Amino acid sequence: MFSLDLLFEAVLFGLLLGCFYAAVSLGLSVAFGLLDVPYVAHPALLVTGSYFTYVLHTTFGLDPLVSGVLAMPVFFLLGVLLYRFYYETFEKRGTDAGVRGLGFFFGLAFIIEVVIILIFGVDQRSVRAEYIGTSLEIGDYRLPYRMLIAFAVALLLTVALSIYFSRTFTGRAIKAVGQDEGALRLMGANPVRVKQWAFGIATAVNALAGAMLIIVGPVEPAMDRIYIGRTFCVVVLAGLGSMSGTLVAGLLLGVAESIVLMMFGASWAPAVAFGLLLIMLGLRPQGLFGR
Repeated sequence: MFSLDLLFEAVLFGLLLGCFYAAVSLGLSVAFGLLDVPYVAHPALLVTGSYFTYVLHTTFGLDPLVSGVLAMPVFFLLGVLLYRFYYETFEKRGTDAGVRGLGFFFGLAFIIEVVIILIFGVDQRSVRAEYIGTSLEIGDYRLPYRMLIAFAVALLLTVALSIYFSRTFTGRAIKAVGQDEGALRLMGANPVRVKQWAFGIATAVNALAGAMLIIVGPVEPAMDRIYIGRTFCVVVLAGLGSMSGTLVAGLLLGVAESIVLMMFGASWAPAVAFGLLLIMLGLRPQGLFGR
């Protein structure tokens, strides 16, 4: 039976879930939103970050959060090399780079999934920490610490990226490179190097977001298929390249999913992202914070 208490609980959990969605979408907001790269392999790299965290956690006994932070430099370098390959193979050669690049990143996502299966099998993997499985009790409500951590990380990443893109020369160059490369060259910046750096940042963010993913729940190799729709929905809802918009859009999706889950059951929840995406494309194609 519907009640205000249930609605409040659904909204509260939805806000926590929404921050998690924002955290796993920030890297895509940079790569697709700012650089206009068809980065459909983003969720696969996200899952890779989860397994990297799992390896560091089980091998060295590191906290999952620490593992995610330590993985960031490795993923940054991976992102730089990945964009360089994309640029030399596709972007440098002509105007159909987006279409061919789309096929490349789809193939990359498939290869990553297969490699993970060959190494770890198809079984779910999880990590352990004191804050996983425990909750903060406020009156009659229980807030899982794992979701509170995702909430805090999403806020931290959003603030850090927003400040970086608005207050530093490199950050402003990244925001400009997708709009006017010629003007960027006049400023003395190399657009290719700027994009490499930005793609490295996007992939490094995936490492920490992947740690959040395995903290929130067990992961499996095919989990990227679950998040490809949600992450693109958040980025498009936000408006391409908007970091603060990504946080707001993630919150909107999380609350909407949570309410639908409460009222209609779990089978309807996956359709929420696509429903919101279709509504936004029809009413405001540029997104909530797009221009």
